[in-house]
Amino acid sequence: MVTLFIIGAFLATLLGGFLGIRFRDSLHVVLGFAAGVLVSVVSFDIFPEMMELIEMTGVSPLFAMTAFISGFFVFHVVEKLFSVHSAHESEYEDHSHLAVGTLSALALTFHTFLDGLAIGLSFQVNPVLGSAVGLGVIAHGFSDGLNTVSLMLVHGNKLKQSLRMLFLNAVAPLLGGAVSVFIVLPDKALLVAVGFIGGFLLYIGASDILPEAHSKHSSYKTILATLAGVLFIFVVTQLL
Repeated sequence: MVTLFIIGAFLATLLGGFLGIRFRDSLHVVLGFAAGVLVSVVSFDIFPEMMELIEMTGVSPLFAMTAFISGFFVFHVVEKLFSVHSAHESEYEDHSHLAVGTLSALALTFHTFLDGLAIGLSFQVNPVLGSAVGLGVIAHGFSDGLNTVSLMLVHGNKLKQSLRMLFLNAVAPLLGGAVSVFIVLPDKALLVAVGFIGGFLLYIGASDILPEAHSKHSSYKTILATLAGVLFIFVVTQLL
């Protein structure tokens, strides 16, 4: 049963990525949807999970929020360091930051690794919880694949590189599921990981993807795509 859900996450991630590539000529709309998805994952999935872990562990909320804000600003600092140019402002037009796209995609890959880990660990608790988590991860996997190729392409990476990163992202939950057989993360360690990744994803969605989506093709379609991404994750999290 665990294997079926993890394979489902693998296939859903690939499907989301391939659709992102197929419609890359309308990338601004795709990016708008991706931004809505990322911000909503943090709001409707990661924050509630952090609250549950805080209640379980009895630690101060400050502990979790420190991990969260660290994830946000670590990516901010890394992105700005990679974005430093010696050129004049007029030469910045149409520039790309290949490393930033790769780092963003790697952050999502680590997130999908944790998703696979979560499936395995939740089945250790009981099959009902494991099935619910598995379905949620499959739904998120589609969005993760879409977001991975979007991040790679928007930062100027080639299609071949984007496909490689997509495959890595798709394989990550398989690895997470395999690791879950051998280890059990303490609740406090899991809280740190969830908080840190939440900060990463919020920065990527709100400070990177969303502004890029509106930079050249701001339109009602982009706005509606963002709201559709929010609604999609809201429905998924409420149902599951």
